[in-house]
Amino acid sequence: MVESRPPANPLFLREEELRQGIELMFYAYRDFTFESDQQLKRYQLGRAHHRALYFIGRHPGRTVGHLLSILKVTKQSISRVLKDLIEQGYVEQKSGARDRRERLLWLTEKGQQLEQDLTDRQSQRFARAYRETGAEAVEGFRKVLLGLLDPAERAVVDKRVRGGGR
Repeated sequence: MVESRPPANPLFLREEELRQGIELMFYAYRDFTFESDQQLKRYQLGRAHHRALYFIGRHPGRTVGHLLSILKVTKQSISRVLKDLIEQGYVEQKSGARDRRERLLWLTEKGQQLEQDLTDRQSQRFARAYRETGAEAVEGFRKVLLGLLDPAERAVVDKRVRGGGR
């Protein structure tokens, strides 16, 4: 069971409580990504490839521009990542039906399998944490994560996430 402390009063958050939250986020991210990072190394892929696989899988048939808006990376960096994923047979790219200049992205069967393997590991970690903390904590955690986003992005991301990626 996760150790519980009395809830902090948000009006009087101290520097130490904020620092503990930041530190816990770093540790959680380290452990959240560790297994996937190990698996990705075997394929000579990294976290940028993983994020692209994940979001292409959540938004199949969307444009490269859509992926750029989600990941907030440069065209140059996404081009390198997509080149690797396409060459290795994880992603396929097609021209748009209405606009041939659009590049639409899908995971191949091989890409779907890799994305599922990576996501399953992380889903198990989330499921365990959610079971250990309960529904109220899960909703609180969701609110905290949304609160960490830039205010202008919160509604868009919340809608996207609640819509199953659409």
